[in-house]
Amino acid sequence: MSDKSVQFSLDIARSGNTAIIRCHGKLIAGLDNILYHDVKQLLPEYKRIVLDLTDLTRMDSMGLGALVRLYVSARSAGCNLELVNLSKQVRMLLKTANLLSAFSTVCEYGIKMG
Repeated sequence: MSDKSVQFSLDIARSGNTAIIRCHGKLIAGLDNILYHDVKQLLPEYKRIVLDLTDLTRMDSMGLGALVRLYVSARSAGCNLELVNLSKQVRMLLKTANLLSAFSTVCEYGIKMG
């Protein structure tokens, strides 16, 4: 059996009111709760959450669901959720689901902390 934590992981960097979460691996069914659980805990403390998807190799509908749940939780907490460095696959998935415009997306590699 494979270890699910090896298939998806995240690193969290914090500065001021911003938390940057760098996602690695596959955000797919069975792994989507890792992202949701870890990021949801940051919402009361940080007003800006940036999900850096540079190293995300794949995302399915369950991963998309995790992003939507985070978006709703962030909005309820008065927090801004941003997505950066979207792959073509992730961008297409968001576009197909008519969700691309719902998220603040930034395509550049530099992320300003603050």
